[in-house]
Amino acid sequence: MMKDNAVIDVHNVSKIYNPDAIPVPAVNNIHLHIERGEFTALVGPSGSGKTTVLNLIGGLDTPTEGRVIINGVDITGLSPNELIQFRLNNIGFVFQSYNLIPVLTARENVEFIMQLQGVPKAARTKRVQELMAAVGLSDKLDVRPAKLSGGQQQRVAVARALASKPRFVLADEPTANLDSKSAATLLDIMAQLNKEEGITFIFSTHDARVIERARRVITLVDGRIASDVIQQKNSV
Repeated sequence: MMKDNAVIDVHNVSKIYNPDAIPVPAVNNIHLHIERGEFTALVGPSGSGKTTVLNLIGGLDTPTEGRVIINGVDITGLSPNELIQFRLNNIGFVFQSYNLIPVLTARENVEFIMQLQGVPKAARTKRVQELMAAVGLSDKLDVRPAKLSGGQQQRVAVARALASKPRFVLADEPTANLDSKSAATLLDIMAQLNKEEGITFIFSTHDARVIERARRVITLVDGRIASDVIQQKNSV
């Protein structure tokens, strides 16, 4: 059973790539739970398994062993189509490379996921305007990604991640390509959304700026959890 306050419960999860050739263990018997409203960073050196753990939680990869339970649903037992629908309605993703659709405007990028959900046009328009205001880009609604700075593109990506009203957001190295000012702005936005809307944020990062803001820091080494620390004195 998932713990009462947990959004995510990872049960004894391992991931081995190329198991039938030269096995490459990426995650080794991980067990953890993430509670609602957490602002958590998965940290560790390259090859530590942090991005793999994030991808397993998000259903972008499947474990070799173990289970990932999200909001009471064992996503490791879902069919591909069921998993797509589950991600659509529960998870927002923010990627290091932004992953915006270049031929769409900022407005259209944010709106796209709501179209997939079947949200009516009037509701989509209202939600886009609210989100773009929240990330400080109300004046960039009709601008395509190529005309936006890296920091602006990442803020559009955050707005897109939140458009579906997800229970939690997974962010893989979201500040890696940003300068200090843009990174601080982005983290301020996410921290405010975490505080005001109770959205759970989980970061995969090696960025000290993100780690400093996180309330919980989980360190991975060689695919195992080396430490799991609540930063009591830290405040977002």
